Amino acid sequence: MHDAIQSRLLRWAGFFLFINSIILTLAPAVRERKWDVDYRLSHWAGFFVWVVLTIIAHRATIAHLPERDPYLLPAAALLSGWGMLTIWRLDESFGMRQIIWLSISTAVLVVALYLPQNLNFLRQYKYILLSSGLSITALTLLLGTNPLGAGPRLWLGCCGVYFQPSEPLKLLLVVYLSAYLADRTHRHLSLLRSVLLIPTLVVTGLALLLLLVQRDLGTASIFIFIFTIILFLATGKRRILLSTGILLIFALAIGYFFIGVIRIRVDGWLNPWNDPSGSSYQIVQSLLAIANGGIFGRGLGIGSPLLVPVAISDFIFAAIAEETGLVGSLGLLALIGLILARGLITSLRAADRFRRYLAAGVVAYLGIQSLLIIGGNLRLLPLTGVTLPFVSYGGSSLLTSYIALFILLVISNREDSEPAPLHDPRPYTILAGILALGLFASALACAWWAFVRAPDLLNRTDNPRRAIADRYVPRGQLLDRNNQPISITKGESGTYQRVYLYPDLAPVTGYTHSVYGQAGLESTLDDYLRGLQGNPASRIWWDRLLYGTPPPGLDVRLSLSLALQSKADELLGKHTGAIILMNAKTGEILVMASHPGYDPNKLDEEGASLVQDKSAPLVNRATQGLYPIKELLPSLLYKDAAHPSDAELDAYYRGLGLFEAPKLNIPLGFNDSTKDLRASPLQISLIAAALSNDGIKPTPRIATAVNTPEQGWVTLLDENQPAQVIQIKAAHEAVLSHVVNGKPYWRHIGQARIKEASITWLLAGSLPDWGGTPLALVITLEEDNIQLAKYIGNEIISAAINQ
Repeated sequence: MHDAIQSRLLRWAGFFLFINSIILTLAPAVRERKWDVDYRLSHWAGFFVWVVLTIIAHRATIAHLPERDPYLLPAAALLSGWGMLTIWRLDESFGMRQIIWLSISTAVLVVALYLPQNLNFLRQYKYILLSSGLSITALTLLLGTNPLGAGPRLWLGCCGVYFQPSEPLKLLLVVYLSAYLADRTHRHLSLLRSVLLIPTLVVTGLALLLLLVQRDLGTASIFIFIFTIILFLATGKRRILLSTGILLIFALAIGYFFIGVIRIRVDGWLNPWNDPSGSSYQIVQSLLAIANGGIFGRGLGIGSPLLVPVAISDFIFAAIAEETGLVGSLGLLALIGLILARGLITSLRAADRFRRYLAAGVVAYLGIQSLLIIGGNLRLLPLTGVTLPFVSYGGSSLLTSYIALFILLVISNREDSEPAPLHDPRPYTILAGILALGLFASALACAWWAFVRAPDLLNRTDNPRRAIADRYVPRGQLLDRNNQPISITKGESGTYQRVYLYPDLAPVTGYTHSVYGQAGLESTLDDYLRGLQGNPASRIWWDRLLYGTPPPGLDVRLSLSLALQSKADELLGKHTGAIILMNAKTGEILVMASHPGYDPNKLDEEGASLVQDKSAPLVNRATQGLYPIKELLPSLLYKDAAHPSDAELDAYYRGLGLFEAPKLNIPLGFNDSTKDLRASPLQISLIAAALSNDGIKPTPRIATAVNTPEQGWVTLLDENQPAQVIQIKAAHEAVLSHVVNGKPYWRHIGQARIKEASITWLLAGSLPDWGGTPLALVITLEEDNIQLAKYIGNEIISAAINQ
């Protein structure tokens, strides 16, 4: 029965990894959406080696452990194979090393199975084993190295072969504590007062001191947990858990103030968003990876897990979560939970106290280390830098995990022996509850980051995954009202690049960039341009499932006229200011100019200097610039009447909408203060439009239509309705009192000051009896130059009337 269950589970594990291997092979074709690519093939060597090793281990357990737990080997084999393929996908050279270590680990397991399965030698030589482990670990103080060339020197070795002694030291501590306490439990240990505990405290303290000197804080934490849990299981005293919890909190507080690495990790844990590109870069990128995975993942070989530092080891959980999503994360947690659950069952069924403590200690070691690293990836806990058992890259970790697996397999092979008496099962129930609670919290955290917080995280400007995806999926074009291209995407899959054909519009259309994020219409229309809106929901779901990316983006038509826009930009030239020309009836913006500007095609070279440029070229002055208007409107609207009071003006301006942002899908600025009355050129253009449109203020529009795959060009409707803000008679009187002699339009000029700078306003528009398209024009110059404003206004409105 055991053989059949184990055989069936191993076949399912092999099938799962086989499917993963196929997907990894096809991933380049899927990502680039074409068949002429370089396919991944090298990982098949790792898969076939895994198959051979698993068959050997399976047959060895059948031959030598007929009554073993049939779930342990399949779960461990699947985790190690899953980790191996993930590592191979991330870095082929490390994948090859991992399969070598997997071969060594499996060989050790099989050889050990052929030896007598009597674990009493561990009990008999507990002092020698632990002393040897401590001595080898102490050698790292003199001969230690780091494979990366920098960082803690926790390894021994050279020439590309390294071994981390602190990994097996964890297991040796479990063996020592299990043997020591099993020999003395019958003497009714009294906590801390018993001299029998002194050797255990001394040995454990020496190990902790050694690890602290090495700055291996993750392993030191695991030592404390292992010591606490095994002592708790042996005595049943709950105050051990409470005391350890208080001690850890106290130690964390002391370490925060006196140890720099602890302070950095705690700060990154409590608020990683304070320094997302510095000390918190790892955890922020881990959370972004999990968010990017969503529910079903980006797909094997299609995500960007290498953006997370040390993805093959410390952050392999985040790498798996990004490409397999919440589903894969929960599956990984379930496999870990299966090993822990079967390990605890093995412990309860053990034939004597030593084996019971030993099995429970192994479970505690595997469970606590898994929860520490997964919790660090999910920001449930501070980062500790330990590995994920069976999964992470690391020969020392993998070998230790397989030795732990061997111990559980041997103890689970009960044959005809009866379980040892268990006087109080509550400590084991509490341990099971703690581990289950940790796994459940990890599952909830996965769901939180992958589903609830994913939209906010993925829209962060420091998320480079968006830019990477844009290289493989064409972004929609921005077109003018006559379908003339403004911003386009060039290249082919894998090399797509955004090109801005009309750089003078950059303050309006903005940019999308891997370093500087997004701005302007490229940001506000991003969902259409990336294909996330306007495509059928089924198409979006299918493309995300199959390709890990959205479908091709959709083209968006703007109300702008490039002919008039180029005219306005030419007239404004090197002068600082803004121009808006609007269809006074529909609110469609025909011209929106803001100077000075920048060239978004040169952001790589000029981006840093643009951010610090005092002339603020990144600001769209037409919508975000706020200029004084205190003397501008009264002289226009109250020419022949007595000047109203400030309270009357405030109420009137509120009715005109000057204290609220216009409804337009573009970054906006507005001022809600009545003391220092300011407005943007866009706000004033709406008032000018109302004067030329019988007092009706239109709703501004700049994005007018989107080209959908099913219905073609679809008009983007605006839910806001035009509003009567000025009486018809008053509007006509104001317009007619400012008619330009010999011209079919009205014009009003005003001036203001901001500190030492002069501001020139020009408002103009078509007359009420004009038979063509009603127009409204606003010009704002950051200088005292009425003649220039008149000249620009006359040229633009004449060109628009005659168009």
